[in-house]
Amino acid sequence: MDPLSFLCPRCLCTVDPHNVTGAVEFYLLGLSDDPRVKTVLFGLFLSMYLVTVTGNLLIVLAISSYPHLHTPMYFFLSVLSTADIGFTSTMVPKVIWDIHTQSRNISHAGCLVQLSLYVLFGCLDSVILGVMAYDRFVAICHPLHYPVIMNPRLCGQLILGSICISILDSQMHCLMMSKLIFCSQVEIPHFFCDPPQLLRLACGDIFTDNLIMYFLGALLGGVPVSGIFYSYTKILSSVLRISSTGGRSKAFSTCGSHLSVVCLFYGTAMGVYLSSAVSQSPRKEAVASVMYTMVVPMLNPFIYSLRNQDIKRAFQKLVSRTV
Repeated sequence: MDPLSFLCPRCLCTVDPHNVTGAVEFYLLGLSDDPRVKTVLFGLFLSMYLVTVTGNLLIVLAISSYPHLHTPMYFFLSVLSTADIGFTSTMVPKVIWDIHTQSRNISHAGCLVQLSLYVLFGCLDSVILGVMAYDRFVAICHPLHYPVIMNPRLCGQLILGSICISILDSQMHCLMMSKLIFCSQVEIPHFFCDPPQLLRLACGDIFTDNLIMYFLGALLGGVPVSGIFYSYTKILSSVLRISSTGGRSKAFSTCGSHLSVVCLFYGTAMGVYLSSAVSQSPRKEAVASVMYTMVVPMLNPFIYSLRNQDIKRAFQKLVSRTV
């Protein structure tokens, strides 16, 4: 045996740090082993995915097709919808395919690609929600200066900065995970390559990796949340100074959809990741992850279309023109 090889305490197998990376194969255990439950999950996930992609794609098409929606608020909404399509497409098609083919394996390279895209679109969602909060803050607190402040150049810079931050976060996670050492066959009690689950299954000392991962999560989740909280504190203060009831109602209606999406996204994501630090039930974490990976991206188009008259009218025009 190679003198550098060692016995992994997690899977009780001998690990060669020089050769293991190329030979690693992961097995995604999914949500259930019951064939009847899998049939239900197949139909459920397929329908949710189709609704998610269709709803978000309609929002992007509606915003791009009608000039009166070419404003910063709807521009950011179209980017959020695109990120939601990418986010859910990172894992749901793989889950559906695995259930259909009774396959569970994913290569080491495939796992890293899935993880990178998951972090990329998840981070982009988070940062864009913060940018949208800033847009609402300027629109309500500084309405006369809104066209000057939120000019096309600034909007483009905000989107470009959000994408760059997301790519950097994604590559840092990918680099960190690529250096981990695993046994040749690893079972992941999840339906996708979730970073915390991979860290738990890695051999060797992972304290530093855990620290880096939670630091990145706190930084790239905490900064947008802090910005959103600050923006809505100022918005609430400005709205309460409006004397007319109609003015207050209009101001709150422009923020209601965004605030609902923020609560759904951060509430479910933070709940899962905070519980992962103390929970001893990976399968329960996997079930809870369905909320922010599938349910939230599916609900976003409904939230924005039901509460926004401009989007409603654009949908109606788009459907009638198509028919």
